[in-house]
Amino acid sequence: MNESPRRKELIRLAAQLFVQEGFDRTTVRMLAQEMGIKSGSLFHHFKDKQEILAAVIEEGTQNALIIAHQSIEQYPAEPEARLRAMARAHLETLFADRNAHVVALFEWRRLDPAASAHLSHLRDAYEALWVEVIDDALQAGLIHGDRFLVSRFILGALNWTVRWYDPNGPRTPDDLADELVGMIMAR
Repeated sequence: MNESPRRKELIRLAAQLFVQEGFDRTTVRMLAQEMGIKSGSLFHHFKDKQEILAAVIEEGTQNALIIAHQSIEQYPAEPEARLRAMARAHLETLFADRNAHVVALFEWRRLDPAASAHLSHLRDAYEALWVEVIDDALQAGLIHGDRFLVSRFILGALNWTVRWYDPNGPRTPDDLADELVGMIMAR
């Protein structure tokens, strides 16, 4: 994959447009105009609009994986700290790279089968990190419940913050992460 700074900027702008307009309503002409290039020049960087969508989701998911790994590596044997670190890392990626994550959450279904298959390994790797952390918390007795339901509940709650969270409000992302973990921990 071409990792040029220009391509990265095009991916960032495309993510913004996909959030504003939706993938289906965003045209190649709109993308080119937003990017300040001619429509034909867009194809120097991407094969088609579908490849742009895949690039947005891939970059956002890779960034989330990197941040999550770095966060939990600080707490190799502390289940509660790892759970809190994962929640904070998830919110950090949602708010730092909001557009890419909103696109991944709401436009994944627009990926063609080949792109979806290609990107599934990244999504699965990210979810596997969560399962590992949740398993550790379950085993330590910090939380209770079915692993699958607990993971869906946590990720659903964290992901939905992109709809209602106000970064200028009274709560920081760390406050949100701590509050969520506090709500699910066994007392």
